[in-house]
Amino acid sequence: MSARKLISISAAAAELGVCDRTVRRYLASGRLKGYRVGGRMIRVDAAQLDLALSPIGVR
Repeated sequence: MSARKLISISAAAAELGVCDRTVRRYLASGRLKGYRVGGRMIRVDAAQLDLALSPIGVR
């Protein structure tokens, strides 16, 4: 079993430079994968954060 680095929604938001609500929307839409730990706690795989980013056109 590989060790995943799971981070909180707040930490993921800080890493991406967005608010917590945006990360929750990304989770709901499937843009990010989240994992429920225990009953209510949701964590995000830190390796998944790059997947939430999309490149813009370069001139």
